[in-house]
Amino acid sequence: MDLRFKVHIKIQKPINEVFDAVYNPKKLSSYFTTGGASGPLDEGQTVTWDFADFPGAFPVYVKQVIPNQLIVFEWQAQDSEPNPYNTKVEMRFEPLENNSTMVSITESGWKEDEKGLNSSYGNCFGWAHMSCCLKAFVEYGINLRKGSF
Repeated sequence: MDLRFKVHIKIQKPINEVFDAVYNPKKLSSYFTTGGASGPLDEGQTVTWDFADFPGAFPVYVKQVIPNQLIVFEWQAQDSEPNPYNTKVEMRFEPLENNSTMVSITESGWKEDEKGLNSSYGNCFGWAHMSCCLKAFVEYGINLRKGSF
């Protein structure tokens, strides 16, 4: 059993605007990392993401970035104490006609046990919520996360 999931959403904006809304820490902090993002998602860097509604900094280890195409990072699985391990997140950006963009987010790498399965469900919910927040922010300039939790 390979614990992984994929969510996707169509955003009616050009790919460069959608990619920048994830890559750029100021924009990302406007709808997702509402406690702040410490820096841009540059390949080889470690940044931290904070969430106002979930206290604590989350280190994000950026593994690969292809502008307007792909962001790959790892971060610690939430079920991994006392033996921490990372999961892998891949965010793909695909241009569509009419200046729209398909965003696909895949996460994988949980331990194949009940704790890993439950953790994967929580992150699937989180990325589905993030993708809706991304769409609302890029298309309409609003923060759906505010007051959600």
